[in-house]
Amino acid sequence: MAEGPSDFVNMVETGIGFVRRMGLKVVEMKRCHVELKAPLDINKGHIGTMYAGALFTLAEMPGGALFLTTFDVSKFYPIVKEMTIKFKRPVHTDATVKVGMTEEEVVRIERDAEEKGRSEFSLKGEIFDEKGELVAESVGIYQIRKHGI
Repeated sequence: MAEGPSDFVNMVETGIGFVRRMGLKVVEMKRCHVELKAPLDINKGHIGTMYAGALFTLAEMPGGALFLTTFDVSKFYPIVKEMTIKFKRPVHTDATVKVGMTEEEVVRIERDAEEKGRSEFSLKGEIFDEKGELVAESVGIYQIRKHGI
């Protein structure tokens, strides 16, 4: 089990083989905020732009990363229940996703998970290219569950 922030970064970047192979990197990972980046060069699709599956993975991964820095990993574990993504334009550069939540939302999620054994929450993600243009938007429905339930 991870013990601290550098362990958490390592888990996000290398803990899942597919994610490791796509070269995903943590830009920033702190309580209530995560920013991750995927390189274009190894994630190109058949027309030379970033592969939609790589963008989807980039959009989905922040849920787990945010969990690691925001919730008690000794009490809870995360799952993704649903994910939607809206592609706005082709991506010709590396891409970065940003997600966050409020402290109030953290309190609600933890309270519900303690009382009911699980709690759902949604994360809205925005994916930008290197020019700062919005290239995709995502909504993930995640759940934290209490260990042993």
